[in-house]
Amino acid sequence: MASFTQRMIGAAKLDVHTYEEVEADRTATGQAMGVVVLSSIASGIGAVGTGGGVGLAVGAIGALIGWFLWAFVTYLVGTKILPEPQTRSDVGELLRTIGFSASPGVLLVLGIIPVLGVLVSLVVSIWMLAAFVVAVRQALDYHSTGRAVAVCAIGWLFFVALSVVLRMFVGGGGPS
Repeated sequence: MASFTQRMIGAAKLDVHTYEEVEADRTATGQAMGVVVLSSIASGIGAVGTGGGVGLAVGAIGALIGWFLWAFVTYLVGTKILPEPQTRSDVGELLRTIGFSASPGVLLVLGIIPVLGVLVSLVVSIWMLAAFVVAVRQALDYHSTGRAVAVCAIGWLFFVALSVVLRMFVGGGGPS
């Protein structure tokens, strides 16, 4: 079994064997949570130059809530709406694989470097999206990457709609 760091590196490399390993390891959910928190903290540090230092803890908590909701929505879409015949999964498998797909996010800490930050953010965001697709494909036992992309897109649209509705009820505006 690979170490936590080796798993993060494997996930960042989009290594399907790493995703299969964390999918099968029911004890890796805590590690996946750790990746989500590390990525969130790195993002917060990287954004200090543009957004200030406020919100690191809120960002980490928000990332954990988002991670759980995203895994649940992905589970529903991937197993109930767009399953392939061999699809067998549970929310835990998606929590673990999706959590590790945030591994490239630790590089968002480099966003603190002036000028480089925007480029790093763009590259890492695309990299994390690719990792997310691989994570979903492996957790849902898909043969088709296109189906994994479709599940990710539908889940993302649902997630955005949910965020808009929550902001309407909770209030999402800044100070007036």
